[in-house]
Amino acid sequence: MAKVSVYNIEGNVVGDMELLDDIFAAPVKENLVHACVVNYLAAQRQGTQKAKTRSEVSGGGRKPWRQKGTGHARQGSTRAPQWTGGGVVFAPVPRDYSFKVNKKERRAAIKSVLTQKLIEEKLVVVDEFKMDEIKTKRFAEIMGNLDATDALLVLNEKDETVVMSARNYPTVKTAGTNTINVYDILKYDKFVVTKDAVNTIQEVYA
Repeated sequence: MAKVSVYNIEGNVVGDMELLDDIFAAPVKENLVHACVVNYLAAQRQGTQKAKTRSEVSGGGRKPWRQKGTGHARQGSTRAPQWTGGGVVFAPVPRDYSFKVNKKERRAAIKSVLTQKLIEEKLVVVDEFKMDEIKTKRFAEIMGNLDATDALLVLNEKDETVVMSARNYPTVKTAGTNTINVYDILKYDKFVVTKDAVNTIQEVYA
C-alpha cells in the first residue's frame, strides 16, 4: 500500500494515510482515459444547430419553367439547393452527441488518473476542510498553504461555506465524491481531497 502525508488547512503535516493499491496503484489505461474525456466533452455539446432542407424552406411549389425548349437546364423547383434561397443539402439537425462508456471502463479510467496523480505527487490529502464563514480570500490562503492554486477540491459531503468561498476562485473547482470525473481530474493540476473523501472513494471503487 502506498502511504501519503495528511495535511491540515495550514499546510502542516499532521499524519499519514495508506491508500489501496487497487485504486491508487492501478494500471494506467490511456485508451479508456481518452474515451472518457471524449465522452465528457461530447455530452457538453448542445447539438441544437439546425438548417432547413429543400422540403422545409418556403416557396418553390411551382416548376419555374417548362421542361423542354427554353434553352435552360431543367428545373423542378426554385428551392432546390443550387438556387439562391434554396434548401441545404444534408442540413444539420438537432441531435445528441453523447455516447455510452461502460461502467467498468469508466471505473478503470478513474483509477488510472488517480494513480497518475499519485505518481506525479499531485495528490494532496487534507484531514478536514472547514471554514467559519464564506470568504474567498481565506479560501485562497488555504489553497496557497496546500500549494494547490490550480486544483480540483473533492469533499465527502457538500459544505456550502467552502463551495461558495471557492465559487469566485477561477482555478479551483469543488466536487463531491459522487461527481468526480476523468476530465476534471486531468484538467486541474492538483487533486486535493479530504481524508473522509478518500475513504469513500476507496469504498466505491474498490
